[in-house]
Amino acid sequence: MKQEIRSEVLAAARDLFLTEGYANVSMRKIADRVGCAPGTIYLHFEDKDAILSAICVSTFAILDKHMEAIASDQSDPLERLRRGGRQFIQFGLDHPDHYRLTFGGAYVGPKDEASQQAGQHSFDCLRRCVGMCMAAGELRSTDVEEVAQSLFACVHGVVMLLIGMPHFPLIERNRLIDSVLHVLIEGIRKR
Repeated sequence: MKQEIRSEVLAAARDLFLTEGYANVSMRKIADRVGCAPGTIYLHFEDKDAILSAICVSTFAILDKHMEAIASDQSDPLERLRRGGRQFIQFGLDHPDHYRLTFGGAYVGPKDEASQQAGQHSFDCLRRCVGMCMAAGELRSTDVEEVAQSLFACVHGVVMLLIGMPHFPLIERNRLIDSVLHVLIEGIRKR
């Protein structure tokens, strides 16, 4: 029962944060949406920042399962990096509300330590993949951080474009994703 209420609070808060804006949502609004007393929510969360943090941490946990599998894979490093980019984009498309709340919009994730650590852990998967490509002599650059941040900026842009502008006349979704990933990988690959 306790976990069920916690899950309902997170789902209601996620919806309210996205539709009304984080600043416009109170604990009382969340309680009203769940159908419980505000005091019940305080049994699970200190405040709405704690709720947002829990949403972000759970979002990163879902993403990490996919990214860890790719980072631990022993296939060709560049192909692994390409699959990691595709997996990240697909994650955003499969979980657009989680993605927008954690990575985009007017209020981007809380600045608490738990959320920051969860985000860094997810980003470390990308760094490891980039580092493996560099160790294999596959990339022109030797700056892991620069390449990882550049790749993240590009795949994040694709996700935000696809979930934020659904009526923009884009080419077929998979064709666009494949094209962007090709441009990214070929742009950093050693010739």
